[in-house]
Amino acid sequence: GVTLNIAGWAERTGISKATIAKRLREGWSEREAVTTPVGATGLMNVEVTHGGQTKTLREWAADLGYKDVVSLNSVGSLKPELPPGTFVSCSDYVGLQQGPATFFDTELRGGAPGIANNLMPRLIAQLAPEFKIHPGKVYVQMRGPRFETKAEIRIVQHWGDVVGMTAAHEADLCTEAGLNYNSLALIDNYANGLEGTEIDFVKFKDLVKDNQAKVNRLFARMLEIFG
Repeated sequence: GVTLNIAGWAERTGISKATIAKRLREGWSEREAVTTPVGATGLMNVEVTHGGQTKTLREWAADLGYKDVVSLNSVGSLKPELPPGTFVSCSDYVGLQQGPATFFDTELRGGAPGIANNLMPRLIAQLAPEFKIHPGKVYVQMRGPRFETKAEIRIVQHWGDVVGMTAAHEADLCTEAGLNYNSLALIDNYANGLEGTEIDFVKFKDLVKDNQAKVNRLFARMLEIFG
């Protein structure tokens, strides 16, 4: 076998010294640390077998021609003028509490964040007048699973228009994977304390149930549009 220090293995394999050192600190074997390609452990490189074929998620997406994602999120309203039952599309997001999400945990793969919304002009136009979608909103992501306190809402209501727990990370990961992320969100409740409301999980589930018919109809219309 060949015996090299970290710098030697980095030069030989093209894997950075920082990545090899980080892997070793995390308990990787020496062989795995210097032979596993960067990014090979990311979610998009998980292999899925279907119809007798085994490919990574990235390969399936590429082979099937997937380029766009339309996400529908359940959100709370941070603005009195956006009541429950309102559809919005977010064009930006705040994710300070948790930080960005990435498929590449062992290598720095920074990139520009964003929400593509390349399909939203078409959806907004063709879903009207049955559905009115309010575009250009800002999504504030908070860490779940609990709802936010009233004090937290008093702070973040100045940061954006709606609050939720997942869309910022969805946008991060889709962008990193080369997929166009399109944002749709249905407001199911006012955020805790807004407009004198109190968050109650049972009542929240009832509100979601009440909005389910709208969601079902929205999906039916989108399938008609995209054919």
